[in-house]
Amino acid sequence: MADRWITDRAPSKRWPHYTRANAGEVLSVSASPLSQQFCWENGILLGWRDGYVRGGNYTLDEFTDGEPEVCGFFAGYFYINLANVRMQAVRSPLLTVEQLDLAFFGDHPEVPPYEAHPLDERPEMAEGVLAHLGWVMTNTSIPEVDAEKVMTIALRQARPDLSTLSDAGLLTRARMFQPLLRKLFDSHTPPSSDSAIAPGILGAVCAALGEPETAMKLIAGIGDVDSAEPSYRMWDLSRSVNASSDVSKEFNAGVAGLLGRLQASSSADAKKFVADFAQFIVEFGSRGPNEWEISADTWETKPEYALAVIDRIRLQSDAESPKIRNARKAEERKALTEDIRAKVKPLGEELAGQLEGALVASSQMAIRERTKTNIIRALHEVRMAFRELGRRRAAEGSLKDPHHVFALLDSELDQFLFEGASMQDTLAARHAQWQELQLLEPPFFIKNGVVPPLSEYKKKGQSNATKAGVGDVVQGVPGCTGQYVGRARVILDPTEPGDLEPGDVLIAPNTDPAWTPLFMSCGAVVVNVGAAISHAIIVSRELGLPCVVSATDATVRIPDGALIEVNGDTGAVTILEVPA
Repeated sequence: MADRWITDRAPSKRWPHYTRANAGEVLSVSASPLSQQFCWENGILLGWRDGYVRGGNYTLDEFTDGEPEVCGFFAGYFYINLANVRMQAVRSPLLTVEQLDLAFFGDHPEVPPYEAHPLDERPEMAEGVLAHLGWVMTNTSIPEVDAEKVMTIALRQARPDLSTLSDAGLLTRARMFQPLLRKLFDSHTPPSSDSAIAPGILGAVCAALGEPETAMKLIAGIGDVDSAEPSYRMWDLSRSVNASSDVSKEFNAGVAGLLGRLQASSSADAKKFVADFAQFIVEFGSRGPNEWEISADTWETKPEYALAVIDRIRLQSDAESPKIRNARKAEERKALTEDIRAKVKPLGEELAGQLEGALVASSQMAIRERTKTNIIRALHEVRMAFRELGRRRAAEGSLKDPHHVFALLDSELDQFLFEGASMQDTLAARHAQWQELQLLEPPFFIKNGVVPPLSEYKKKGQSNATKAGVGDVVQGVPGCTGQYVGRARVILDPTEPGDLEPGDVLIAPNTDPAWTPLFMSCGAVVVNVGAAISHAIIVSRELGLPCVVSATDATVRIPDGALIEVNGDTGAVTILEVPA
């Protein structure tokens, strides 16, 4: 294998530090050449830059043309440009670099220190930054984002029968989404950045009160989180399974072949479940593991993924309904908010004003999840167009495998339409090389623009971490408060939940929305990576689950089946008992 991948981007000289923090939740795998170039470089990244400029922390002339330095792709792995994102703190009068780093990394020991650059300070931008912060701390919704939700839902409902489109028609349909991806990510970028404001300010306010652990409790159960919505619908589907002996019988027979058995059943309950599940797929079929990668399967392309999760959820008791959990957390937050208000009031109007502004700003986390969901719907339409193109080209023999279509570069698409057969061997070889990249463990940080050659990457699963024993503590960062004792279930793939039972503690490498429904089958969550604005925390707060993130090597150190105590207040995960 060569030391550089075909789509590797050169690291920025101006902003040379990169991180997989948060990026690993978005793209946990090495991106396919087509996904990286077609969707990201010629759509998403342009919108990312546009949103940064619109948010007031950057000017357009700071970015190079063609490849905005907002992120990096190395060995196909997606990285956020850490040095670049830090400008939001450097240029903000209300946020420090330390607070921003804490929101992204927790207390990760390898975070490269901030080193000032002569172009970092931009005092002439302060007025615009303050104006934007003022807006964030006084508004709880963005009508444009809500309209984009309606629009992207309509796109799915209006999808034509792709099998009737010509090859050129499929490519035309895919290309019409590139400017939309740019626009949707433009909408996503400000609330994504702004999501760090509330945790940062609340952390400072609560520290001033001598209660730093309270900050995270003030942003629990905020409600209206779109990435949690499929979980609520899956819960309802799981209850319909439990209410029917016919449907339960088919689930008891196993997930393999389940949908076919239900479709063939004459039971009225089975027919209703099939209809309800089909509607669920229409609404949420864009979701799935690695949903930002268009070559990846989703709940629509592989319904078994969703059925496997529903199979686990159905084991949970009615009392553990996510609505009940969320309501409980929301009430706790409401009572705690009043308590903190009373404690802050004697300390002066300025601190009280910061508290109120931060409470309003916490809504940006829900807005962020909505904008992400909107983007995923658009990405899915691109996925479905290229899947159909790959399917038919493989059927006619000009591709060795339908999946090889994702090995194309954006610049090769027109050639592929007319000379596809001549590219067959090239795409097969490139696809095989891309699959080799999936075996590599990308470094968590790229520092000072030094990207290691592929020959120096470690293989996944080669961690030096050792299993923890009784009494050992795996230390992470508090995500959602509360303490819980349960059996650890180490799950590396949300499509294979294995023996996860109600009350177990989910131990995961990282999480995206495809993991969210599994949260309803457990009593607590522990994740290898993540920080204050990571997906695992936002959803855990919605469902009222104790959560610990940034627990390095938790999936290796915590034995599967061990009895553990999860402390969401301190971030400590203590091993109480290990299986014989």
